[in-house]
Amino acid sequence: MNDKELVNRLKQNDQEAFRHLVENYQQMVINTCNSLLHNIEDAEDVAQEVFVEVYRSIDNFRAEARLSTWLYRISVNKSLNHIRGQKINKWISGIGQVFSSNEPVVNTLTDNPENEPQRSMEQKERAVILNRAIDGLPENQRIAFTLSQYEDLSYKEISAVMDVSVSSVESLLFRARRNLRKKLIKAYKNNIL
Repeated sequence: MNDKELVNRLKQNDQEAFRHLVENYQQMVINTCNSLLHNIEDAEDVAQEVFVEVYRSIDNFRAEARLSTWLYRISVNKSLNHIRGQKINKWISGIGQVFSSNEPVVNTLTDNPENEPQRSMEQKERAVILNRAIDGLPENQRIAFTLSQYEDLSYKEISAVMDVSVSSVESLLFRARRNLRKKLIKAYKNNIL
């Protein structure tokens, strides 16, 4: 079933269509939420809120944007609302989970296996520092950077999700990278890295 048919069926309160929507978009929504929240349990909770919101407001969906773009926008907004509603220390506690599944494969020819626990710990510490730097960006920069780097969206797709021009996205990403570079250099100079 294509998105147009899916939306039409959702507007008629078709439960099978809603199940289809969740099956097709659940992982995308969870990944988007997790890339902003850095905590899979919170991301799953927020993802449920996203689908409840879709169910309640499907009549407001205008076919001007793709369904996935609308879902990204709701996911980002719900994630940001969740962040605003939580204490900052609870939010930071789950930061390291984002990178836990993306650890590089050990090169057995050049790496000493005895150093692996130390390397793994260093990578996790770097992930925490990187996520803190990302979290310290202004909100629009953080959203644009996250959608670009973690969700691999094009500038055009990001502009649709954020409801800004493509040139604004380019500017946000340029400033986000510049700010991240400054924060990471500062962390390195402070012997954190």
